[in-house]
Amino acid sequence: MQPILKIDLASGKSETITIPAEFERDYLGGASLAARLLWDSLTRELAPLSPAAPLLVLNGPLSGTAGPAVGRFVVCGKSPATGLWAESNCGGFFGPELRMAGWDGIWITGKSEKPVYLLIRDSQVEIRPADSLWGKDTYETQDAIKQENGIAGLRTLGIGVAGERQLPFALLLCDHGRVAGRTGMGAVMGSKNLKAISVKGTGKVPVLDAAAFAPLRSEANRALKGDPLTSVLNTLGSAGAADYFDYLGEQPKKYFSAGFLEGADNVSGASVAETILVGKSACHACVIACGRVVKLEDGEKRKGPEYETLVGFGPNLGITDPKIVTRLGELCDRYGVDSISMSGVVGLAFRLYELGFIGQQAASGLELTWGNASAAEECIHLTIRREGLGQYLALGAKGLAEHFGAPDEAVQVNGLELAYHDPRGASGMAIVYATSPRGGCHNQSDYFVVDIGQADPSLGLEFFGRQHGAVKAANVARHQDFRTVNNALVLCVFANVPPETMRDLVNAACGYDWSLEDLLRCGERAWNLKRLINLKLGLTRASDTLPKPLLRAYQDGGSAGYVIPFEEMMSAYYAARGWDAASGAPTLNKLSDLGLLELAKESYLLYN
Repeated sequence: MQPILKIDLASGKSETITIPAEFERDYLGGASLAARLLWDSLTRELAPLSPAAPLLVLNGPLSGTAGPAVGRFVVCGKSPATGLWAESNCGGFFGPELRMAGWDGIWITGKSEKPVYLLIRDSQVEIRPADSLWGKDTYETQDAIKQENGIAGLRTLGIGVAGERQLPFALLLCDHGRVAGRTGMGAVMGSKNLKAISVKGTGKVPVLDAAAFAPLRSEANRALKGDPLTSVLNTLGSAGAADYFDYLGEQPKKYFSAGFLEGADNVSGASVAETILVGKSACHACVIACGRVVKLEDGEKRKGPEYETLVGFGPNLGITDPKIVTRLGELCDRYGVDSISMSGVVGLAFRLYELGFIGQQAASGLELTWGNASAAEECIHLTIRREGLGQYLALGAKGLAEHFGAPDEAVQVNGLELAYHDPRGASGMAIVYATSPRGGCHNQSDYFVVDIGQADPSLGLEFFGRQHGAVKAANVARHQDFRTVNNALVLCVFANVPPETMRDLVNAACGYDWSLEDLLRCGERAWNLKRLINLKLGLTRASDTLPKPLLRAYQDGGSAGYVIPFEEMMSAYYAARGWDAASGAPTLNKLSDLGLLELAKESYLLYN
């Protein structure tokens, strides 16, 4: 990999960091390498929004190579939403552009006295004033920087007002609505008075053995283009299976409280395609093109909603009109706030209103009733302004529920609002949510696809029924290791690339001679390192929980009557991981096996 650019915004000084060869070998890149690089920086005492807090943008060894769906990068640090490991994965063109500029990462510390943005043109790095950009939305920011500099092909990663105001679930956005959405890294960027990072590169993306890599990536792209899953994603977007998830009882309704909602089938990839879709968008060199381009009543083309936004502002709120969902999703993107967390917080407010915990006066005069789109929109505005009810919505689901005396009603894990794949319909997600290093997240393992039959035999995954329990725990661990490799390379999880092909691409790009087991071991090592980071930051065995609403059976819908055998599943998971069941920590034998023991002894009190 190429060097990392490290910038202290307080002093304005920058330096070049060469990644140690052993770090590359043991962690590859992306989020895994970021965890190793940030190990010493992330402490329990570190305030996530303090000048000392790191913000690390990092590529992987396949980012931007024109391989299969590798136009992605990660943003990592300490989360202001959870106080734990922060990792957010983003597509588009920014990551590849950074590699073409000769950098594989940007490590930012310190705080500028005034708003600034970074302008990087190959080796030339400038810190530019951003006073005129402060207050602009994410799209306006991209346009303004492009006009100011007049540089063709300039790529900008920036924040909106939510990041400026340091909302704990603020995001970063680039290109056509590609976001690093989860864990609040937009707030970290805002806390540094950094509005945006703009990059233009003129070099080539490096691979070690280009002659071997080129035919491999060409064949991988051809195979991916012909894959049935690619066809679904291209035609219907990430919400292509929304109808099926609804049928299985995996799609939440009314904030995880109802198994059935009349009209829910109107909110799907198919309904978007039939009513408002006018085009598609793709990340760098991607043959899938899952992005949606839609047109509403005003005639303007805009980003269409993907699955999580479609469900979060749709059935989750009792709304069944994709046009309404599109507008609410765009509002979140422009403000620069994560649509999963924002819709989750609004959904919780609706639920607390229904249960009587929030009255109309506390609701700022809004009627927070299911299906009330205008109330949902006003909740977003109030949250950004931190006015009225918004000052509590801005705390996130955990803080909102605690303020109104209903902590058990918040559907969150470790401070992060859950994504919209209900484990009552796909039980493997119960373990995924409880153990994800960044909280209630579905992208550290989208195990729901395994639960409905997409289990690659080369990974050693067996197929179990979607509501089986402890028997699938080892499967989940294996799949988490696999997706950790994805997030290290950085390769999109939507790309149904065979694991053996991933191995071959890594070997050609990096000059290794790894087996598939070597690759998966790299993923396991990084998964355990992130666990150590979180234990160092205050995570305990008691943190591995599911919110109580998910432990209640639905009365109707595709998963009616099913109760997740959660404790049995977790006991089996700890055994499969080689973790101590009492503490939730990796055992000394496991750490030694993965080469992590000495690192843990240095900084982690449990092993001193």
